[in-house]
Amino acid sequence: MSKRKYRRPEPDEQHVLDDLTVRPIRPKELEQYRKLMCEHHYLQDDTLVGEQMRYVITSGGRWLALASWSACARFLKARDQCIGWTAEQCRRRRALIANNARFLILPNLNYPNLASRALKLILARLSQDWQQRYGHPIALVETFVDPEQFRGTIYKCSGWTELGLTQGWARSAEDYYIKHERPKQLWIKPLVKKACQKLRSEKLLPDWVQVEAKVAPRCRAKAEELKSLTDRLAAVPEFRSAHALGYPLAGLLALIAVAVFCGVARGKKDLAAFAATLSPAQRRALRFRMDRRTKEVRCPGVTTFFRVLNEVDEVALEKALLIWQEQVLGPVQDQLIAIDGKKLRHSRGGELVSAFGVESGRWLGTVRTPDKTNEIPVARELLRRLDERIEMAGKLVVLDALHTQDETARQLVQELGADYLLTIKDNQKTLNDTACGLLKPHAFSPSEASDGLGEKPRPG
Repeated sequence: MSKRKYRRPEPDEQHVLDDLTVRPIRPKELEQYRKLMCEHHYLQDDTLVGEQMRYVITSGGRWLALASWSACARFLKARDQCIGWTAEQCRRRRALIANNARFLILPNLNYPNLASRALKLILARLSQDWQQRYGHPIALVETFVDPEQFRGTIYKCSGWTELGLTQGWARSAEDYYIKHERPKQLWIKPLVKKACQKLRSEKLLPDWVQVEAKVAPRCRAKAEELKSLTDRLAAVPEFRSAHALGYPLAGLLALIAVAVFCGVARGKKDLAAFAATLSPAQRRALRFRMDRRTKEVRCPGVTTFFRVLNEVDEVALEKALLIWQEQVLGPVQDQLIAIDGKKLRHSRGGELVSAFGVESGRWLGTVRTPDKTNEIPVARELLRRLDERIEMAGKLVVLDALHTQDETARQLVQELGADYLLTIKDNQKTLNDTACGLLKPHAFSPSEASDGLGEKPRPG
């Protein structure tokens, strides 16, 4: 490939360059755009994946160049090492990276600096356009250059950084890659200062957080960890008939527990979506059975979760989970215990009262509030259960104002040997007035052995 000699633009060419305009393609222009890409781009294709933008570069209304942008590559060793983020951070944050999938200067338009100027104009507005269309900005851009076709000169001149060659694999289907034996140059360019540092930070910038919120949770537990939890949950009694055991109860309960750990909180549909992310090894660890027709390990759906969640023995499940938790974390060491009730989100009703170790944040048990009652008797039942598992004597229990009751205080002190810290609110008038009266400052009455200053009076 011979090296071209650089030349300066002629006056009429400079006029065209000074008049360059970049804008997104309009819907009615999409067919023409794709036709030009397929005819003149060396890949002869304009298929894009994920979030995407298409731009046309014009001068005086004339189309001069086209550029397509899409979602970035899932995983790139050189890029991910440069950013320094973990595989999970990459999965949850890669929407903040856009890929320059196509760049085309239309035929017979040999204006000097046209490509670099067009690219500069696109990058000046790309993040804002992405924000308007998809609700989040772009922090970094990437592209691939085929060294057998191009040198990547426009990217080098535009301040991009070459990270080396890819390993020559192309994604062909979901989690399936094929070797194409044509490694590409990988180039990247930050669109914000310290982009890599911000992408790998523990917490994202406020404008970027919503990107992670849109990513569905997935199971990150290893097969051995799933098997350990499944073995422990085998103690929960099975309530279904034998012909319905394609998904053993222990495996389903382990899956539900791990889904909660990973942030699934909206019910049975999200549980089914989470289950669909399991690898074959993870499904086998949960002891799910193979489908005879497809020869693949089956994945539970919405109706399976619905029945399990409504009919499982809650007490047995709680006991099994607490025993497993103690095996993993060791005995409870917390001296300060908080008890609080919360209404179930995304449900038609119901309330749970739970206990937590304040120092460790550790879950210590939960009791459902029956219909036509409230948290008060349920909290007392939870306290009785706690005393069966851990030594409550000497611990300090914190409850909100609803539980500021004589019977609850008596149970804590006399039955359990614990101390309590109970809240008093203004609407508890009698109790509040009594407490306020006790806390009012009083005149100090010195004893006969004191002069009121803490010293014994001196002889006359």
